[in-house]
Amino acid sequence: MPTTTADVIVVGAGPTGLLLAAELGLAGVRPVVLERHPEPRNVAKAGGLGGQILKLLRHRGLLDRLRTVADDPDPAPRFPFGGVHVDLTALPDAPMHAVGVPQARLERLLEDRARELGADLRRGHEMRALTQDAETVTVETRGGERLTARWVVGCDGPRSPVRTLAGIDFPGTTYPEVNRLARVTVPGRPDGDLDVDGVGRLGVGFTRTAGGVFGYGGITDGVLFASTVEEEPVEYDDDQPMTLAEFRDSVRRVLGVELPMGTPLRLSRWQFQDRRAERYRDRRVFLAGDAAHLLPATGAALNLGLLDAVNLAWKLAAEVHGWAPGGLLDTYESERGYAAARALRQTRAQVALRRGTDPAAEALREVVQDLLADAGAARRLGAMIAGADVRYPGVGTHALTGTFAPDLGADLSRARPVLLDLADRADLRAAAEPWTDRVDVRTLVAADRPADAVLIRPDAHVAWAGTDAVELVRALTVWFG
Repeated sequence: MPTTTADVIVVGAGPTGLLLAAELGLAGVRPVVLERHPEPRNVAKAGGLGGQILKLLRHRGLLDRLRTVADDPDPAPRFPFGGVHVDLTALPDAPMHAVGVPQARLERLLEDRARELGADLRRGHEMRALTQDAETVTVETRGGERLTARWVVGCDGPRSPVRTLAGIDFPGTTYPEVNRLARVTVPGRPDGDLDVDGVGRLGVGFTRTAGGVFGYGGITDGVLFASTVEEEPVEYDDDQPMTLAEFRDSVRRVLGVELPMGTPLRLSRWQFQDRRAERYRDRRVFLAGDAAHLLPATGAALNLGLLDAVNLAWKLAAEVHGWAPGGLLDTYESERGYAAARALRQTRAQVALRRGTDPAAEALREVVQDLLADAGAARRLGAMIAGADVRYPGVGTHALTGTFAPDLGADLSRARPVLLDLADRADLRAAAEPWTDRVDVRTLVAADRPADAVLIRPDAHVAWAGTDAVELVRALTVWFG
């Protein structure tokens, strides 16, 4: 069988791999994507995404497309946090928002985007071997196909074969909690709370029993949203879908009663792990998404993995096109490793909050819930959940440097760097002239401006902000060759 050559091979066609392929295509690189499953999967996993990735998708023109396929395109900003609730609805500038979209639909949207931009997606191609030398990586599939590339990126999940073949350890903890979630119709009950014989009225929130935790989101339009958490000494296969009978049995074990349930609209099951790859790169092999890190709480992992893809794509493209400065690819691990550490910190805090069962733990949850009534505390915690508290190292000392760029009118739809001149500074535009083959220079004068100019990377993070032309040249050289 002939050998296929490519600049980049992406292993895994989940959300992270598909967005990486799309971002590479946007940057002028046509990747090959290998996916072991022959058809798209419909196993319920993530039920939405949120945080900083929504801002990035808006820049790329994808947010409106995402909302058209969502079950809930703009849910109220209320989020669980380790057994308490973070309610951001009273904030005029909530730092965390979400879009309620099943993962299968998200993957279809991202697959369409990747194919539109030239990705070569090959389903039913399972990788079985990987070798690399100083110049290339060679991948072999179970069907006997050989592919060589300059770079390989493992986006192939928690059990990543790419990570294993690259010899990268994945230390951490698997918690014994099994989480089950269901949206089911409730015949004859349009909305409101549930009165359960032997338990009483169930209001929105969490009910702790000797059997575990029952979470209840109320009944709206005849649909019940509920969850259970139990400790079980078993590790489930993520590809094995949960059944309604399994959820009924779990509710019975936790509450000790039956709940009325009709037609299932969504059923999912997951277990929490706290793991991080010892490194994100082995020479020409990279890891992203769940192959690189697993978080012990909901609401952060998908956001984190998709932002991995956006961070890595433009840097790989710079290498392919020959203008990457020395060490640019090394910043992928340092930046995204830092972002993962921040995400792990707040999700580990959720573990401490939710797993305690004694009166002291219950008191801790009550105190945290009381503190979250303060707008400042709620805003800060919401920013942590969103990943908005991440700031990368950069050139200069301006407060914007390293942060996600504010909405200043820059067009980032093409995933190219942008120098935004906000003060009509001809000297700054002249300083950037040697980079205009790879950096777009735009003048958009603003009276109320945070800086005279802002240099924005393709991943929407600020590489530099300020007034000094010499400092701008240094930033352009550091980031764009």
